[in-house]
Amino acid sequence: MAIRKLSLSASVEEFVTVNRAVNDVQSLPVLEQHIWSLANLPLHHNDPFDRLLIAQALAEGYTLVTADPFFAQYSVPILW
Repeated sequence: MAIRKLSLSASVEEFVTVNRAVNDVQSLPVLEQHIWSLANLPLHHNDPFDRLLIAQALAEGYTLVTADPFFAQYSVPILW
C-alpha cells in the first residue's frame, strides 16, 4: 500500500524516465557488496529500502541526498 507522500504530474514510469534523461541520472544496481554492507548496519532505521540506500552509499562512497533525519545516525555523507 502506497503512503502517497509524493505527488507527480505524470506516472512514476514517465517521471523517472524523463527526469533520468534530463538530469543524466543512472540506476545503481543492487550488488552483493551492498547486501554485505546492509548486513553490517546498526538498526537505527527500520525502513528496509532506506537502509539499502544507506548501504549502497557506504559501499560506493556516495553522498545521499535526503531530508530524512534518521540517515544522520549512520556514518554516510548526507546532502540537504
